[in-house]
Amino acid sequence: MSFKRFGFIGLGLIGGSIARAIKDIQPDSYILAYTPHKETVDTAHEAGIVDKPLYEIGSDFDSCDIIFLCAPVEINNDNLEKLRPFIGADTLITDIGSVKNGIHEKVKELGLEKQFIGGHPMAGTERIGFNNSKASLLENAYYILTKTDATDENKLSEYADLVKSIGAIPIIVPFLQHDYITAAISHVPHVISASLVNLVHDNDSEDQLMKTIAAGGFKDITRISSSSPVMWQQICTTNSFNISELLSKYIDSLYDIKLAIDEHDEEKLLDFFGNARNYRESFVETSSGPIPQQFTIHVDIADKPGNLAKVATLLSDHSINIKNIGIVHNREYERGTLRIEFHSSQGKADARQVLTDNGYTIQSS
Repeated sequence: MSFKRFGFIGLGLIGGSIARAIKDIQPDSYILAYTPHKETVDTAHEAGIVDKPLYEIGSDFDSCDIIFLCAPVEINNDNLEKLRPFIGADTLITDIGSVKNGIHEKVKELGLEKQFIGGHPMAGTERIGFNNSKASLLENAYYILTKTDATDENKLSEYADLVKSIGAIPIIVPFLQHDYITAAISHVPHVISASLVNLVHDNDSEDQLMKTIAAGGFKDITRISSSSPVMWQQICTTNSFNISELLSKYIDSLYDIKLAIDEHDEEKLLDFFGNARNYRESFVETSSGPIPQQFTIHVDIADKPGNLAKVATLLSDHSINIKNIGIVHNREYERGTLRIEFHSSQGKADARQVLTDNGYTIQSS
C-alpha cells in the first residue's frame, strides 16, 4: 500500500475508528492528528493511535500521503482552506461527511479537484466521540467514494484498496448522486424519526403514559433520534434541496395512505404494507450503515428474582460481551421477556448458542 503517513483533522467517532483500523492493519503507519480539543488528540496519542498530536493546522501536514477531514460538514470547508498552503503535490485529500456537494465546490474553488476524493463511511452508533471509536466499526460497512471528471483514477484505486484493507466495502458514485441517495436512506429517516418522537411528546397526557409504554416498534424506529442535534442541523442545511424534495414525496405518500385509512380501502392498505414488507425483506444485511444495525436476541425467562443475573453471568462466563440488557415490558412488537443487545453479529450468535445449550428459549428477532 502506498499510503504510509496519515493525517487527521478531527478525531471523533468515525475519524477515530478509521485511525484505529489503520493502526490495526498497518502498525508501522505514521499518524498525525489535529483536533480543536487538546484532550482528544492527547488521549489518542496515549492510546498509541496517533504518533504525533498537533494543536494547530500547519506545515506538519505537508508530509502526509493522505489527509482525512473529519470535522462536521460545515467546518470541513473552513479546515480545508486553512490546510491549503500545506498540502503536498502528491497528497490525497478526503473527508468523511455525509453531504458532498459543498465540499466538492470548495475543492474546485481551491484548485484541488485532482487531489480530492470524497469519502463517506456508512457506519456509526448513537454514541459519539473518540472514546467510543473502534476499529471494527467499519467492518462490512459500505464506504462511499465520490468522484468527479477530474478524479485521478490511480488515486481512486489506491483509496479503494485502503478501504478494503480496513474491512469496509467501497462503492464509487458521482458526488451529486451521493447526496440524493443519502438524503433518502439516512437524512429523511432522521427527520421522520425526530418528528415521531416529537409527535408523542406533543400529544402525551400529563402522566406521560405514551412515554411509559413506548417500546418495541416505536423505540426501534426512533432510536436514531438520539444522534447529535448539531450534526443533523448542519446536514439539513447543507443538503436541504434533496431532503426537501424527498420530504415532499413522503408527505404526498402519507396523505395518500391517510385517504386509504379514512376510506377503509382494504385493498390499498394491504398493498401498502405488503409492498413495504416485500421490499424491506429484500435488503442486503451489512454490519453497519447510516442507521446502525442492532444485534439483539429475545429470551424467555420466568419472572423470578435472580433470573436476569443468571443469564448475564452465564454469558460473562463464556466471555460474551453484552452491550445492553433489560426486561421488555411492552411486548406488542417484541417477543421474549428479556432483550439482550450485543456489539457484533458474532456476539449475538455465540450468545444464542450458549443460551440454547443451557435450556433457554430464544425467540426470533
